[in-house]
Amino acid sequence: MEHRQLDNFPKDFLWGSASAAYQVEGAWQEDGKGVSVWDDFVRIPGKTFKETTGDVAVDHYHRYKEDIALMKEQGLKAYRFSVAWTRIFSEGKGKVNQSGLQFYIDLVDELIRSGIEPVLTIYHWDLPKALQEEYGGWESRKIIEDFTRYAEVLFETFRGKVHYWVSLNEQNIFIQHGYLLGTHPPAVQDMKRMYQANHHANLANASVIKLFHELQMPGKIGPSFAYGPNYSFNCDPNNVLAAEDAEELEANFWMDVYVNGEYPLVAWKYLKDNGLAPETLPEDTQLLKSGKPDFMGMNYYQTNTMAFNPLDGVSLGKQNTTGEKGTSEESGRPGIYKRKENPFVERTNWDWEIDPTGLRIGMRRIASRYRMPILITENGLGEYDTLTDKGTIHDDYRIDYLRQHIQAINEAISDGVTVLGYCTWSYTDLLSWLNGYQKRYGFVYVDQDETQNGTLKRYKKDSYYWYQDVIKSNGEKL
Repeated sequence: MEHRQLDNFPKDFLWGSASAAYQVEGAWQEDGKGVSVWDDFVRIPGKTFKETTGDVAVDHYHRYKEDIALMKEQGLKAYRFSVAWTRIFSEGKGKVNQSGLQFYIDLVDELIRSGIEPVLTIYHWDLPKALQEEYGGWESRKIIEDFTRYAEVLFETFRGKVHYWVSLNEQNIFIQHGYLLGTHPPAVQDMKRMYQANHHANLANASVIKLFHELQMPGKIGPSFAYGPNYSFNCDPNNVLAAEDAEELEANFWMDVYVNGEYPLVAWKYLKDNGLAPETLPEDTQLLKSGKPDFMGMNYYQTNTMAFNPLDGVSLGKQNTTGEKGTSEESGRPGIYKRKENPFVERTNWDWEIDPTGLRIGMRRIASRYRMPILITENGLGEYDTLTDKGTIHDDYRIDYLRQHIQAINEAISDGVTVLGYCTWSYTDLLSWLNGYQKRYGFVYVDQDETQNGTLKRYKKDSYYWYQDVIKSNGEKL
């Protein structure tokens, strides 16, 4: 629908930005921090672009005050960050590492002093290596207790200071990349194991949210889901059905469990018929239903355009992790769907589709299906940036991208969607997991090249000043 006039953004709207511990902190062996699965994984030749690691990352661990000062100057209302589990429990459990915990106490206190709302992500992929080796990490029910105890320490520490919590970040991504594509740790390609690990992650997520509510924590908690709404390639009913199937298996399969504690019927029947359904216990349903979130976190980057894929059709295709446009391959699930290029949208150099309207569509689908507020926990453009001789970075392409997506959020609000805030990805440039350091997302340029050489000096991009004006005007000045 086209509105004659758009509603205003709420006065308390959280204009924010985001990061993740492994991607920014560095200091990977300091102050009692244990080893995570990512600390190990990046040392396997060929796993990341140009063998890049997060050993130093952008040194946020030592420069957090400098980074927060830049946030304060910009007028940022919220900063979403993640806690590294291995800083709190070096082995994933046991005795609390007070030195590691103190870093986050200092970080949160500095944010509060600067007038910035902390948004704390409990888990952003950096599982303790010790738990992976002891019992297979997410493949064991033992992780539910260990993850809940870890979260409890954070709840006790930050009660009254942190009011927005993200339980799991992009469960659909770390599970599928870790157990289907084999491109993230533990680098497994086994669908049966994937769905079992995913079920345990669902239980752990519900356990933590249940505890949050039992402790009567002041604030809100919810998972952060990587949602790419699915379109049909055209009006062919077979393609429409393929898009519906993709929505069931790639979106509702996670969000239905988060909110309703139940797997969607079509998806569950598919898993059972194909011998992929996870083993469950009678008490699982009760736990899943007791962990209803207060909001749905939404990480949005692109949509997916689907067509029917026959049983002898395409399967997993190669991803573009190099920034060479057009190098990603067609992929899909035989007998269900395959992804096609959408002829109506542009793409980034990493072949991610740029579709602001898809954000509005996704928000409306979530709001209508689940009737709960949405917090945009990630949205941003990863691209090449150039530092000029004068120390400036002219990233008009990023400004244009963010402007269009904020406009889409405003339209969704005008449609009736309740939106708590918008956290761009990311605040500073950072390690982009498999893509290394050449793929930049931040408002703040970090002098760190693709081979991990540089001064780590911070420079404000043009987008930094643009977002400063957006925040100051509460979204009226785009």
